Amino acid sequence: MGKIHYRTCNLCEAMCGLALEVEGERLISIRGDAGDVFSQGHICPKAVALGDLHSDPDRIRSPQRRVGDGWEAISWDDAFHEIGERIAEIRTTYGRDSVAVYLGNPNVHNYGSLLTLLPFLEALETRNRFSATSADQLPQMLAAYLMFGHQLLLPVPDVDRTDYFLMLGANPLESNGSLMSAGGIKRRLEHLVARGGQLVVVDPRRTRTAELATRHLFIRPGSDAFFLAAILFALFEEDRVHLHRLEPFVQGVAELRGCVALFSPEAVAGRVGVPAKAIRQVARDFGTARAAVCYGRMGASAQEFGGLAAWLVNAVNIVTGNLDRPGGAMFTTPAADLVEFTARLGHRGGFARWRSRVRGLREFGGELPLSALAEEMDTPGQGQVRALITVAGNPVLSTPNSKRLERALARIDFMVSIDLYRNETARHAHFILPPTSPLERSHYDLVFQMLAVRNGAKYSPALFPPPEGALHDWQILLELAERLTTSRPPLARAVAMLRNGVLQWLGPEGILDLLLRFGPYGRGVRPLGGGLDLGRLKSQVHGIDLGPLRPVLPGRLYTRNKQLFLCPPAIAMDMRRLRESMRKWEGNGAHSLRLIGRRELRSNNTWLHNSQRLLRGQRPLRLTLHPSDAKLRGIEEGQSVEVCSRTGKVEALASLTEAIMPGVVCLPFGWGHGKKGARLGVANKCPGVNINELTDELFLDDLSGNAGLNGVPVTLHPVDLANLSPDGISGETDELR
Repeated sequence: MGKIHYRTCNLCEAMCGLALEVEGERLISIRGDAGDVFSQGHICPKAVALGDLHSDPDRIRSPQRRVGDGWEAISWDDAFHEIGERIAEIRTTYGRDSVAVYLGNPNVHNYGSLLTLLPFLEALETRNRFSATSADQLPQMLAAYLMFGHQLLLPVPDVDRTDYFLMLGANPLESNGSLMSAGGIKRRLEHLVARGGQLVVVDPRRTRTAELATRHLFIRPGSDAFFLAAILFALFEEDRVHLHRLEPFVQGVAELRGCVALFSPEAVAGRVGVPAKAIRQVARDFGTARAAVCYGRMGASAQEFGGLAAWLVNAVNIVTGNLDRPGGAMFTTPAADLVEFTARLGHRGGFARWRSRVRGLREFGGELPLSALAEEMDTPGQGQVRALITVAGNPVLSTPNSKRLERALARIDFMVSIDLYRNETARHAHFILPPTSPLERSHYDLVFQMLAVRNGAKYSPALFPPPEGALHDWQILLELAERLTTSRPPLARAVAMLRNGVLQWLGPEGILDLLLRFGPYGRGVRPLGGGLDLGRLKSQVHGIDLGPLRPVLPGRLYTRNKQLFLCPPAIAMDMRRLRESMRKWEGNGAHSLRLIGRRELRSNNTWLHNSQRLLRGQRPLRLTLHPSDAKLRGIEEGQSVEVCSRTGKVEALASLTEAIMPGVVCLPFGWGHGKKGARLGVANKCPGVNINELTDELFLDDLSGNAGLNGVPVTLHPVDLANLSPDGISGETDELR
């Protein structure tokens, strides 16, 4: 029998504890850790991908330089030298903003990257910063910044103590929770129902989570803001608005009432597809519950009114007194407090401080919307992006209208990818810089401990030593930062190099120790005192339980005078757009279709699709639609269909089900492999179709800039089945071939 190591899984947000059996350099098995204080033995199928990723023969293990149509190994020093020279040349010729950077989702699962991204980004000196944030949770972060004063101060459902859970556009039984880290979420929701509570799921699909719910309401994609405004209308009308202990520091109740005055349940019922009686019942049940929480995720976020929907979710919790109280929406008190740490550095967030060059989209948190990336690259003129650095990301598959980005990348002057794989994006790079694998570095969840349904802390040491000559992500970022500061003024360069030297000396573990020591549970500088530091945390292999979430307001607010702004002016102004949409809507046509995406339990975006065990027995990735929509178009079960939008078209096999709302069709996201030049042997055998060839970079939330990945208008047509390959997609998938 091998040695057992305990670790937190870093492949999604759930933070499940794992027990890994190791014999020498070989990983024998991965099981759930029954002793983990947070997940208590829960595990999902994705965990096996940690072993697959570590031993994957397709994983890149040394720096690569593109030479013609091929690649060659290169030393780290030569790679850094050439990259520094090329970036400096481009910045000198075209200006600082001619270099762009894209940060992918895996960065938030890597505390080393998180702690060193800031000096790297400052060294780049560009306003063209992009990340997966604006294809995901940007609306929630904008609402947090405008209402609570900090973009990372995100309320979390206190699922273990609530009596009424209203969930919009979320499917945690598949995602394991999102902006709600809750290992074993199925067990937690089952306990909610077993103790007599209500779980109400509002979603265009009857998902696995909806099947567990006490009530499921179908809703038209993109109409969550209308639904929530009607909930608030009913709460005001029936005198169910009671702020309780929040009242002394909440501003804007009267303004909120004015904002929702035109959105009665009867007025919005046709628009949202939910009967007025059902909306009023939800408002009544929510307003009278002992403890209730409203929560919205991807379906409510990644749409044309995502910013308003995120704000209205908070507003429903606030006006019923369910913010910052047990059983409602609460804030964590993390051991390593990234919110307080960034606030002390002056990085609480920012909004509309500058705009994108081509379309004038607003900045948020130092970044521009991802929907603007391709146009900033392919639109000539002063400030055009000529070079791109991607860090742990695959925007070719995750960006709206991904074909446009593909074309732009094929023509870009210079590109660097920090990545483990030559994926669909990195195949366009001139240099690929591979970091160590997740099992070759230590782990601490800086971000997801901020989003956990219970306060806690857990440190995971590296399972395997890194190979000789390998570099961690944070070492790559700091080295690039040093190479990119050569053109700065002498004093600024000296300060930057001193800071980077301190960061190199401390490393992520040293910085984490300081965060823990001076956090809310820390021991400070007392050598013999109680409290938390990294040494104590390392000794607790199953983690430390720091108790249930507790009320923290108004002390944790970062607004002026510690006031909570219920109706921020920027958001109130955007309500005009919602009212205008309401006025124009006349049923949208009886036969119109809207496309939504879906996540699957054995998948996570694009970065787990080269796992042999996760893809084993993978069936064709089908388009689901309602039988009535299929009949209207002459489509039968298993038939090939062509799905068309403004930006493109894909072919897939149809799957008919009454578990989806009429007028809605659904494809899984994260697929679209099989591109020429990508080195992904497993993924390329099951490429699937890329939903982002149908999503539209012009279809986005005007307020936040978040991509509108849900509710995209599409048409369907049956096609000849003979044109499809065995995996259920068009035989020709790459226009670059």
